[in-house]
Amino acid sequence: MRLTYWSARLCLVAVVLAVTQYSHAIPPFARQYGTSCSTCHSDFPKLNDFGKAFKDAGFKFPKNDEDFIKVPPVMLGAPAQKELWPKAIYPGTIPGLPQIGLRFNTFFQVYGRNRNNFAPPSPDSPGIPRTDFQPGLFSIFTAGNFGDGIAFWVDEDFSVGGSNGAGGLGDGYLKFHDIGRLLKLPKDALNLRIGQFEIDLPFSPARSWNLSGWDIYDQANFGAANGLVPGVNNTFAFSAPGQGVEISGGHNYGGYHYSLAVLNQNTSGAAAAGDNVSPAVGIFSDSNFKDLYGRFQYRFNLERDTASRNDIQAAGATGPHDHTYLQLGTYYFYGRSVQRVTGESGTLTAREPFYRTGGDISFNYRTFNLFGLYMYGRDQSQVLNETGDGLITAPAAHFSGGFLEADYLALPWLMTIMRYDRVQSSADFLNGGGGYFEPASATRNRITPGVQFLIHANIKASFEYQIRPKQAGFDSNGNIVPPQRTNQAVAGLEWVY
Repeated sequence: MRLTYWSARLCLVAVVLAVTQYSHAIPPFARQYGTSCSTCHSDFPKLNDFGKAFKDAGFKFPKNDEDFIKVPPVMLGAPAQKELWPKAIYPGTIPGLPQIGLRFNTFFQVYGRNRNNFAPPSPDSPGIPRTDFQPGLFSIFTAGNFGDGIAFWVDEDFSVGGSNGAGGLGDGYLKFHDIGRLLKLPKDALNLRIGQFEIDLPFSPARSWNLSGWDIYDQANFGAANGLVPGVNNTFAFSAPGQGVEISGGHNYGGYHYSLAVLNQNTSGAAAAGDNVSPAVGIFSDSNFKDLYGRFQYRFNLERDTASRNDIQAAGATGPHDHTYLQLGTYYFYGRSVQRVTGESGTLTAREPFYRTGGDISFNYRTFNLFGLYMYGRDQSQVLNETGDGLITAPAAHFSGGFLEADYLALPWLMTIMRYDRVQSSADFLNGGGGYFEPASATRNRITPGVQFLIHANIKASFEYQIRPKQAGFDSNGNIVPPQRTNQAVAGLEWVY
């Protein structure tokens, strides 16, 4: 089946998958400290400056934590054991109450009348309904710290989209904070995280407060010329968590922040069959190769008052508030996809390096936040030669795009959103005949106004309307579908406990 047929269809249904992302707020911390969710969140799960500092400190108040905690931790050993180490077990703590939280959400969606034009209904595929109640996810999560700067996080989705089988582990890790002190480094200059975790992206897709995900984070990369395989069939996307180890340092609420990660290679998926050769065996992760990810950002706090500029939160006549700031960052990901194909001479293996890179910007003035991200992705491509007994280099598959979003907290419980997503991918149009060449590019745009309001600090209602400018595509028979719009309205309700 031709790749662009699926690309066109995914444009219509991507939000159904995106709205089930595993974003979390942490009500257990509200119970532990006897405070509201709004202490750390401006519109859960969107963190304010204090929430960012709380996370940076290992899920502790960044200053004088012991003075604010209402449920003291349980000591696992006497403090004197620190002096006896290594002849005694080094003492730690566990939270004084179980740090368990729950989350549930549900959605109602209305699609445009031409929603099935790209893929008309058939006996095997009933198509997309005009209106749809869409169950979201039910998840359980826990987080906290074990003392001495050791933080933990685990979240498990029991069901996603109403399906128990679609659930699974989101994040599960230990993070050792400020281990740089052992090397006499500046405070918070070096942390260590181990386990499964979301890659340290500029804006978290796993904890997005939007109903639908940012399109660029779900972009995979595909590109095969004239039906010759394997070509590029890389299912990697930033929206999936990684497994590995990460070092990081600095702060997200001011000054520098960096992270460097070594991760399992993760591009597994199903390969498409070729038109001219025998079917591909499949796509595999390369267990002997680890992906690399790096990120750096710097945030300039722009408050006039020096004390406010350097403190965790800015001060004002009405109390603490987020800094006025300008944040600039960049990131780079390097990996290698492995694809095996059956040719005339047996099974051949193509190892195709790829990278994703880009930059980000965020500007905040009190309750107004304007931020955006740009990404460029490129995959080296190899295909079978005409005789089917070897691999040759083909033009690289690439994509680019990003998003720009403006959030305005009109009232403490009401936030309005305006967002623009854009993805330009060489895989979105069919390759033509005549040998190898750079595939034609296609552009997908989306404009999404929205509004969210808190019924309580832990209950939120949301609405967004997705406007997709005219776009062309191909049906399942490879025929061009005339340019058209397919808009969509989504309403959501969620609670955390």
